[in-house]
Amino acid sequence: MNSDLTVIIFYSYLLGSIPFGLIITRLFLKQDVRKIGSGNIGATNVLRTGKKSLAILTLFLDILKGYICIYFTLVNFPEFIHLAALICLLGHIFPIWLKLKGGKGVATYLGILLALSFELALIFSISWLLILYITKYSSLSSILSSLNVFLFSFYSTLIYPDFIYLTFFIIILFAHRENLVRLKNKTERKIKL
Repeated sequence: MNSDLTVIIFYSYLLGSIPFGLIITRLFLKQDVRKIGSGNIGATNVLRTGKKSLAILTLFLDILKGYICIYFTLVNFPEFIHLAALICLLGHIFPIWLKLKGGKGVATYLGILLALSFELALIFSISWLLILYITKYSSLSSILSSLNVFLFSFYSTLIYPDFIYLTFFIIILFAHRENLVRLKNKTERKIKL
């Protein structure tokens, strides 16, 4: 295997797999966020601890790790930018130290988008906020916003090919498969802001 590929896969997965939600709740609340609410390690579930500040911090750090991964790759290995983005996102969703049970990847995906295309990151963010405001479902907001990014990229002229955004949408959709079942059964939890 190309040594550059090995390095890229290593740091992308390592960055993506840092479970900030788990670290923050253990550090500040002496709790395991996996035993709260949905059991997820992401910002939405951290919010269910009742500590908005910790949820915001988790969100910021999960976005930051996606951004740093892609920015570093753009500077050093631009030809492998899609690989780094994919591995970073998969690292967040399937961290080896948490038995492959990580977050849903949404905040990390936003960080990736910020580094790849500010325009797409803006579309994702506005879409997510609007859908959340209307439905109060974080999962539905994430799925539909990821779809919107793909659709926008498909009908626009961008530097990066459209297929990568379709791949991201499929990954986000897969990560929310349990949420889709709960949405269908009308048992999905709404977010109280």
